[in-house]
This record gives sequence, structure tokens and C-alpha cells, in this order.
Amino acid sequence: LKDVITEETRFEARVNIKNAMDSIRYGNSLDVKPIRDSVCKMIDELMDVKDTMVNLQDLKSNDQYTFSHSVNVCVLSLITGISMKYDEEKLKEIGIGAMLHDVGKIKIPQEILNKPGSLTKKEFDIVKKHTSYGYELLKKSKMLSTYASYIALTHHERFDGEGYPLGLRGEEIHEFARIVSVADVYDAITSDRIYKKRININEAVEYLIGMGGHQFDYNIVRNFIEHITIYPPGTCVLLNNGEKAIVVDVNKKYPNRPIIRILMDKEGQIPKEPVEIDLTKNNTLLISDIIDDI
Repeated sequence: LKDVITEETRFEARVNIKNAMDSIRYGNSLDVKPIRDSVCKMIDELMDVKDTMVNLQDLKSNDQYTFSHSVNVCVLSLITGISMKYDEEKLKEIGIGAMLHDVGKIKIPQEILNKPGSLTKKEFDIVKKHTSYGYELLKKSKMLSTYASYIALTHHERFDGEGYPLGLRGEEIHEFARIVSVADVYDAITSDRIYKKRININEAVEYLIGMGGHQFDYNIVRNFIEHITIYPPGTCVLLNNGEKAIVVDVNKKYPNRPIIRILMDKEGQIPKEPVEIDLTKNNTLLISDIIDDI
């Protein structure tokens, strides 16, 4: 798989979001230009890729979580926007908003953000304020449209109305915020955190699908997962019947159900003839695990 954005672009974006958050933290005004420049670079690189498929492991880094997360959420939101036929202006708006969606966390005490255990109700109530803090910080900038501050405010709203801080429901939530919400949760649950280990990408996709229509807009989830590669071609997998196989192709609409070639049966024997199976057409076979080799 080709990397979706260059390492140089990713590094610059992490530096720019760090500088932006540090500037706000120390009481200075937000310089939007470096953020906009990074978003424009990402858009140019993503638009150059004819059929963008993302292996999320490629987006991970050992950099500080908040900055890497902001860049990842931006990339994922842009890819989703491209799949939804957004023009360049709309992509810029959602990209800038996605990069800055967590800016309000600079006002949350670090000991709460980095607490290794579960948060108390009082601590979680403090964390939830980052949406309102971000809104207040971003709306002060004359260089930003209202979309950025709105995304910061509403990216934790839920499609079923059970989110925060406003309890908005369905299409009351702007589409940009609905997209960033999916990207935000996806990257968070597939990343190692101090208080929680990441879950497997296939489990994350199953979660998004399962929460479509509840936590998330299902139409956005559908567009999102079409560009997520859970099992890239060449991945060795263990099936639920004990057979071992290699992924030979992906199904864009069902990324958790690729096309596989059986390499070893459950008795450990190599098939005499190659057998390929499209898992979208076989409901009894499931991928149980990813393995290093056969």
C-alpha cells in the first residue's frame, strides 16, 4: 500500500499543530496560516492518489498522542470528504476544523488527561468541557470560519442525541462534525493510550458499523470504511475453521471481508489446487486473527 501522505507532510503538520496549541496555551493569538498550509498539502497529496486505501497502521507514530491524533483525524476526515465528493473549499474547511478539533484540551489539567486509570464522574465532566473551551478559543480568530469552532464544539455529539455538550440529534449536527466524530473515535480506539490498549482494526470497524445510526451517521460510516484497509493484500490470517490463508484482494464496501487464498488446511496440509474465497459470499468463514506467517 502506498502511504497516503508523505512523512515530511505528516511531520510538518504535527509541528504546526503543536506550535498552534502552544501559542494559544501561552496566551498568544492563533496563527492559522501554517495549519492551512498543512491541510492544503494533505489535500494535494490525497487528490493525487487515484484510489486511496488507508492502512491505519501507516498513520501511527511515536510522537505525542494529541498532535499525532490531530493529524490522523484530519487525514481521515479529508479522505471521507473526498469520497463524499467535497470540493476543495469544503475540504479545506473540514481539514482545518479536524486539525484543531481538540484544541480545547490545552485548558484541561494534564493529570486528568494522562490519568492511567478510569476517570471519576467529576473528572470526566471536566474533560467534557474541552469542547466548549475549544469553541471559545477558535471563535476569537478572525482568520477562521465558524466551521472550525463548530467542529471543536460538536465533535462529541451523537447521532442519537446522547452526546455532549448540546445533545444535538441527527442532522442537527453539521455534516463536518459528524465526519470528524467518526475519524476521532476510530483513531482513538486504534491507538495505545496510557489508560487503555488499542483494539484491533477489524474490531474498530465492527464497532463503527454497529454504532451506525446510534453514535454515528451510518452514511458517513459507510463512506469512511470504504477507504480503510483492515487486511492489506499479503496479510496472513487464521480462519475460524482452523485454516490459514493469505489476503489477495480487498472488498471496499466490506473491508472486514476480503478475498483470501487458502494456504493450509486445518490438518496442516497444503491444498493441491489453489482455492480462493470471497468472504462476502461465505457467511460461515470468519477471520479469527492475523498471523506472522504460515
